[in-house]
Amino acid sequence: MDNEAPSSDSDTATETETATKSESESTPELEAIAEDVEKYARFKKVDGAQYDRVNEFLRDRTYITAREWAIARLCSDFRTETGVEMTKIGENLPELVPFMTDTYTPQAVNQARASFESKVTQAGATFLYGAMSGFFSADELDELMYEVTETAKFLLEVEGVELDVADELEVEDRISSVMREVRAASDEMRTAETDE
Repeated sequence: MDNEAPSSDSDTATETETATKSESESTPELEAIAEDVEKYARFKKVDGAQYDRVNEFLRDRTYITAREWAIARLCSDFRTETGVEMTKIGENLPELVPFMTDTYTPQAVNQARASFESKVTQAGATFLYGAMSGFFSADELDELMYEVTETAKFLLEVEGVELDVADELEVEDRISSVMREVRAASDEMRTAETDE
């Protein structure tokens, strides 16, 4: 891909190899842009942004690449009762996401989605281990939650999600409450194991 710098992740290298310019035979159905593709309004806030800049921003703050982020969002938005419309996503990728310039095969879309899911699981395990291990005080955990919440909110805003302040505060309170419970439960668990 001309504007997508490959990351050091082996799964991303595989995606880069399988992502391809559209080589499928054109049919009247493919030539006409689907109505839901035409009306897709996510990522409009990064119109004109280069893949490398979006990717660098994400790499500095998350485990995911711009490719994985965009495709995970598309897979969520183009889910039907029978599954995800991988072909539609891949063939219309440049129309759907401003910083993507190449089309993808359905296999490449699936690989990027699987890579996203794997990284979210790994990041979640790392975060929970840090929270449960006692490495952070309750105040440090609150500060950490604030930082990661700000990044998550920014990504949602870039996707065009309008965040109501009251809803934001409610979500932050719920997350903080859950994290305090996790910390308290892990403290009890570690204390019980030490007493045995």
